[in-house]
Amino acid sequence: MKETDRHLSERLEKLGKTLDTHLDEASAKEEPNKTGAMAGLSQAWKMSSEFIAAIFVGGALGWMADSWLGTKPWGMIILLMLGFAAGILNVLREAGKVAPPERRMNSGKKQD
Repeated sequence: MKETDRHLSERLEKLGKTLDTHLDEASAKEEPNKTGAMAGLSQAWKMSSEFIAAIFVGGALGWMADSWLGTKPWGMIILLMLGFAAGILNVLREAGKVAPPERRMNSGKKQD
């Protein structure tokens, strides 16, 4: 009876190690796909929220300027368009199509 228990314990340990190996291999294959998809989704949410926020900020500043200066609706129209342009610029910077301002400013300086 004791021999049977020991034999079953050895088989159980061997099975556990085999399962751990297979699970590690399976998770290693699946993780890059999930990480890549989640990174892309994260970047899309960031870009869209920055674009929408720029438009809202431009509209809010225009509304406040119109209320303070009494220039309705011109302040809101102008600042809303500027917010739209700023949102597009933010999206292009995030996508890598336009250099960030720090890199553009430093590119004109000569290096020693």
